[in-house]
Amino acid sequence: MTMERRQLFSLGGAAAAGILASAPLPVRAQAGRTISASEFGIAGDGRTDDTRSLQRALDAAFERQAVLLLPPGDYRVRKTLKIEPRGHVTRQCGIIGQGARLISEIDDGANVIEVVSRSTFRFLLIQGLDIKGSGRDGHGILLACRVPGGEYLYNFCLRDIVVQGCGGDGCHMVGNVFEGQVINCYFRGNGGNGTTFAHSENKGILSAVHVFASVFGQNGKHGVALLNNCYDVSFHGCYFLLNQQFGVLADNGCTLLSNCGFENNHQGAPDFPRGDAGIYLKNFGTLIGCTAYSIYKQTHLLRAFIVRELVMVGCSGHGGGAAKGAGLARLRGARDKANVTLVGCMGRVTEEDGVEAIEIGGGEGGLRLGSDWRSRNLPRLGNYRLWVDRNGQLRIKKGAPQSDDDGRPVGA
Repeated sequence: MTMERRQLFSLGGAAAAGILASAPLPVRAQAGRTISASEFGIAGDGRTDDTRSLQRALDAAFERQAVLLLPPGDYRVRKTLKIEPRGHVTRQCGIIGQGARLISEIDDGANVIEVVSRSTFRFLLIQGLDIKGSGRDGHGILLACRVPGGEYLYNFCLRDIVVQGCGGDGCHMVGNVFEGQVINCYFRGNGGNGTTFAHSENKGILSAVHVFASVFGQNGKHGVALLNNCYDVSFHGCYFLLNQQFGVLADNGCTLLSNCGFENNHQGAPDFPRGDAGIYLKNFGTLIGCTAYSIYKQTHLLRAFIVRELVMVGCSGHGGGAAKGAGLARLRGARDKANVTLVGCMGRVTEEDGVEAIEIGGGEGGLRLGSDWRSRNLPRLGNYRLWVDRNGQLRIKKGAPQSDDDGRPVGA
């Protein structure tokens, strides 16, 4: 005669544990259904090691492409929780854990949650979890698909998640991971980056990821890092503050940053003169409505080396206190390739290496174009170029000038 579950748990800890050890696994859910982790003997009392029970629950959920419901509680884990589907996953599955906290007791540098795809893996959902790291573990959440070819991890969603205090990154995404969303998440106080997005070494491409209304704060390295030539990640309404280094490091560019704020990053710098910008950008990027404010060591909103194009619209950068000299941007780049356009931006701009921006509106108003004969941003009237020579004389020529005194003076 089968014992009712409510009777089983009324027996108390030792008796219940003995019966659970000999009991068969719960009936597996049909595809597309939900499974409660309570069916697998979890405690969630903040004292019991729930690693084994949680792993059994995850294995059952992902085998049947179901969503695992994790009740509110504190769940201690001592080993990595692994999600590694053996076949293709084509229906929504994942974890919903509103009010559930995973307390990591991992001390060997292993990750807390690993999602590894070696197949086509779609519609992953992780929602509501609070992950509290030990500081001796690795990443809080790893999403990885390092297999080149037709294996992918995509159409995923991380939502309402907090990851704090992990020894590595709060979240680390690498490889063929794309067409996903990160929404209303908080990556705080992790030893590495708040989140890392990266191509893998064997040509796995991370792309088309959008991050909404998330916070990256007080992390041991950067708030966010885009690495290994990854660039196709967009951030909307996010905030980056008090990280030890950059709020965003993008070593191959960034598709879009819109309405994002950068406050008091570079906490690891000794002082303001040796601080740096909220964002480091190489190659190209688009910033719309982004702001930077500092009273400590953050020097600008943006420091960039532009090879292709940079567009900034309605952005601002300023500071007070020790950072009263903070500005908008410090720009370098390839003189013959860099196209820089600033529209309605506020804050000091420093240009180096012959890079000249087109500035429309902003603090001084009006329209500012390139004036050096070598600038890509010279005013054009039909086929004619205008520039100012070394003597302050306005000159004009049909076609591109070949020297500072090419063409003819205007008004001469």
